[in-house]
Amino acid sequence: MIPSLRRRFNTGFGDADYQRFHTLLEERTGCPPLFRHNETPVFLPLSLAEQMARAGREMVEGLLFTPGYLEAARARIPAHNLVPEEAVTPLFVQADFGLVRGDDGEWAPRLVEIQGFPSLYAYQPVLAECYRDAFPWLAEWPALPGGQSRGDYFASLTRAICGRHDPSEVVLLEIDPDNQKTRADFILTQRECGVPTVDIRAVRKRGRKLFYRCDGRDIEIRRIYNRVIVDELERRGESIPFAWNDPLDVEWAGHPNWFFLLSKYSLPWMKHPAVPEAYFLDEAPQVEDPAQWVLKPLYSFAGLGVVVGPTAEQLAAVPAENRSNYILQRRVNFAPSVETPHGSTQVEVRIMYIWEPDGLRMVNLILRTGRGRMMGVDHNKGLDWVGASAAFLVDEDLAPILAV
Repeated sequence: MIPSLRRRFNTGFGDADYQRFHTLLEERTGCPPLFRHNETPVFLPLSLAEQMARAGREMVEGLLFTPGYLEAARARIPAHNLVPEEAVTPLFVQADFGLVRGDDGEWAPRLVEIQGFPSLYAYQPVLAECYRDAFPWLAEWPALPGGQSRGDYFASLTRAICGRHDPSEVVLLEIDPDNQKTRADFILTQRECGVPTVDIRAVRKRGRKLFYRCDGRDIEIRRIYNRVIVDELERRGESIPFAWNDPLDVEWAGHPNWFFLLSKYSLPWMKHPAVPEAYFLDEAPQVEDPAQWVLKPLYSFAGLGVVVGPTAEQLAAVPAENRSNYILQRRVNFAPSVETPHGSTQVEVRIMYIWEPDGLRMVNLILRTGRGRMMGVDHNKGLDWVGASAAFLVDEDLAPILAV
């Protein structure tokens, strides 16, 4: 993204640097990397990151004040997944942007997806530290926005996850956490925030209370940092010890309803320059060139069921009774943005927010890079210089000075 820094990185890169990066990542997370990481971080212009952060805030705030939106979105939540005591605002928000070139030739963000659900909050700063220590000259650039120190960041994250509770009374709840690709994030959440990870299948329910077992005793769960994807739970056919719609004496750090309320369902409702045209499939006009659109099922996760450039036959094949459960979104044609020894790579930027007392605040970023039809690591297998990455935020005025 910053040509002078990109040239410096590519010219000085060696395979031993990437191996050192991998070694550091495994040492600091306590497990081997379970998905591919790019050989390089991304040098992201600070002004562009701030532009995306502002756009995401405007989108979320616009939805919250759109008459009828929350009622319509809530009506789409299956009754058995509707959790009581819904929070007024989402605690964690992720806004994914693809980068295109605007009419003026400048970088312009376009929304790919938005989620009211947590992401790799504990993992991402450690990932950036591993890049920095493998390539020491990167110490010149911050990876955390807003001038945050590492201590500031994890203190803020701990407050968001734990609220007023002791971390031992808070759990990160996931299904089969030891076999998730995001396992390193769970390990780091416990290490940095003191919050243990608990398999949802191992939770015990007594009346309105939930418990987990630790060191031979039952500990009451007073707050849940929810990482369970309902879609995955249902696909696996797993039974759990409580129902989502049970009245429980527990707080949620990231209320589960926001997984549905701020999701693909939001896209046709959004009116913002950075949001591509989108329709519910049952309300969509006839499109002349389906290859320029993306068909997405509502509420699926990690790209499951998404069809990039569907054919007219694929669109027609969705049954009439199920068409309201899909959206048709104009395709974001990512512009090549990172030059690598293996060719130009595209970038998707995830802005990670926490809703704090003064509103939604960008606290970190996730970068995904690829040369495939989609950005997920599963869609770029067998390629080099693609995969998960971190952003180093660059003041463009200083970049030429420090690029040598």
